[in-house]
Amino acid sequence: MKNVLLICGAGASSGFMAQAIRKASKKRGIEMSVQAKSESQLGEYLDKIDVLLIGPHLKYMENELEEKVSAYHIKVAIIPQNVYGTLDGNKAVDLIMELIETEG
Repeated sequence: MKNVLLICGAGASSGFMAQAIRKASKKRGIEMSVQAKSESQLGEYLDKIDVLLIGPHLKYMENELEEKVSAYHIKVAIIPQNVYGTLDGNKAVDLIMELIETEG
């Protein structure tokens, strides 16, 4: 089971994206827990997640967020705007699986 945290400004738009990812992963038989939270709640989840996905509108925070999670060996990625904007759960699952498979 992989634990994914998706963050955006207030946690609202990412909730829809998280739901799309859960549906897509379930359809594909991939065990994955996906939560959507506000960026300000990240600290509460550092020891509970494997992957951090960042809403495209928070790209300016990427370096700061990567620094925050670096000691926890959490994979980090910005969700591409075309995936986020269309709520494409399948492409988001592909992104998560790529992150997980590139250990190191």
